[in-house]
Amino acid sequence: MKNALCLLLSLSIIIGQTSFALGYENRTYNWSYKPAPAHTPADTEPLYKELLEQADGYFIGDRDSKSLYLTFDNGYENGYTEKVLDVLKEKQVTGAFFVTGHYLKTAPELVKRMVAEGHIVGNHSYHHPSLPQTSDAKLAAELDDVKTLFTEITGETEMRYLRPPRGEFSERTLMKSKELGYTNVFWSLAYKDWEVDKQKGGKYAFDQVMKRIHPGAIMLIHAVSPDNAEALPDIIDECRRQGYTFRSLDELSLHSPMP
Repeated sequence: MKNALCLLLSLSIIIGQTSFALGYENRTYNWSYKPAPAHTPADTEPLYKELLEQADGYFIGDRDSKSLYLTFDNGYENGYTEKVLDVLKEKQVTGAFFVTGHYLKTAPELVKRMVAEGHIVGNHSYHHPSLPQTSDAKLAAELDDVKTLFTEITGETEMRYLRPPRGEFSERTLMKSKELGYTNVFWSLAYKDWEVDKQKGGKYAFDQVMKRIHPGAIMLIHAVSPDNAEALPDIIDECRRQGYTFRSLDELSLHSPMP
């Protein structure tokens, strides 16, 4: 009897250790990147790169190519996305728009236009929670609800890219979202542009973006900003003048961000 109990105890310890080993850590990380001088490619924490490589996610493109990837976070509509779309159409630039459930419900015609004009529409979660604070089931529901509503509005069934709300992530959320078919997309260029009551004008937006531009940059711009909408034509023109080409996220290799 004693030997049987010891065997059961040993088996439970082994099973417990195996279960832990197969699980994903859920420590919350806040995305950050390290700007580099003289318009050279930005970097990030070694651990973040390791986790992104594990999950086939990325934050930057080919560091040896003067390619740019224009992405927008659309948590809600503030009246400027139409102007952004007009500029992208005029300049023949493809962007990626990461949308929430609120955005889909309140601005369906703009989402239809994004799709019709060849832009990528990505997942920014339904309620914009901190994903590490959600359960696996809740995380799946946050993403599935966005995709379902997106399909109802546009008829499109594919949604491949995820931008974690607030830039908060964990090993678990990266891997679980990957299992759900998503590629996590962070960024290597951004500035504090989302505070709508603290806008400083189009020239300020232009200067903030241009001083951070670098090869392979994934650019995060918030579409709620009137400054960004005003500056976008000049940003595109100046980047092109400097030899940059705007590309779609679909053109990125999943492993290109890693050194």
